[in-house]
Amino acid sequence: MSLHTYKIPVREIRKETSDCVSIAFDIPDQFKQDFDFLSGQYLTLCTDIQGESVRRSYSLCSWPGESEWRVAVKKVPGGKFSTFANTILKKGDILELFPPAGKFCLPPAPASQKQNHLFIAAGSGITPVISLIKQILNARPFDQIILLYGNRSSDSVIFKRQLFALKDKFMNRLSLSFILSQEETDEPFFTGRINPEKISEVYGKLFTKEVLDQVFICGPEKMIFELKEYFQKKGLAEHQIHFELFGSEGIPARFKVQSEEQSQVGTSQVSIKVDGRIIQFNLAKDGPSVLDAALAQKANLPFACKGGVCCTCKAKLTKGKVNMKVNYGLEPDEIDAGYILSCQSHPVSDEIEVDFD
Repeated sequence: MSLHTYKIPVREIRKETSDCVSIAFDIPDQFKQDFDFLSGQYLTLCTDIQGESVRRSYSLCSWPGESEWRVAVKKVPGGKFSTFANTILKKGDILELFPPAGKFCLPPAPASQKQNHLFIAAGSGITPVISLIKQILNARPFDQIILLYGNRSSDSVIFKRQLFALKDKFMNRLSLSFILSQEETDEPFFTGRINPEKISEVYGKLFTKEVLDQVFICGPEKMIFELKEYFQKKGLAEHQIHFELFGSEGIPARFKVQSEEQSQVGTSQVSIKVDGRIIQFNLAKDGPSVLDAALAQKANLPFACKGGVCCTCKAKLTKGKVNMKVNYGLEPDEIDAGYILSCQSHPVSDEIEVDFD
């Protein structure tokens, strides 16, 4: 991911529901190559709100074939940026954007190879999901899609018109089901919350392990990990189950990864390589994270969630050892290659070198 932000004007703000807007950006021609993206990726948005620098990551709801960069922002209670986006932000305003990033994407496969995809989304989790669905329907002509989408009520369904339009256009390839938690429906299955019990009601009817090639899940953390465990018990392999986290609050402790080596007393000499220059400082081993300590040294480093989820702060550890308290985003092969999440890393050895370039 680029370490630099770009000043980008807002092209359009569209009301999607009473508490959700989508924001399209007018990417200048000279920057469009830097903003090439894959369906399912996200943008990190930065701005000042009441004198505070705020940055948040939001998934793209467009797909590359639309030549549009659009994200959806759902207003959440107490959400500084989401409230700003839904009530104050307007067309023509300038935001600072990091180029697209993220790994919630389609695994490579020949377009001629038919695959069956199950998508499960809840609330704003539809944002990267609709991007992936558009990609499949438009670029993989033989693939089949089942979408189970949970919301409070029919009025809170984000992208309802787009989803129905896709259903009308690809009626033989897209199965669409809305599950509402606070609204009665004619069929019991369509009322309630999406959880393993709900999925069990249609397992063997809509899909089975044998016919599913990929499962994509995006929504509340509890739902994601319960369904991941459910499908693993059904026999799906790890590489067949993909999920996108928007945060780490509420994830059971068993999903948090901690290295065997614990932080020790004392300090470590830290060397940060960024933009071709070296920043050095001492950091207490039981002190702040490598990222926070480097930011305090005025280092211009990329970050967003600071929760070990988005991987925006990923860097390569080239010397020494760190204790990475939480990891929701890095794959095992990335860890083996020496990559760390700097927002979760604390030095263990007396000297560490971290490369952001």
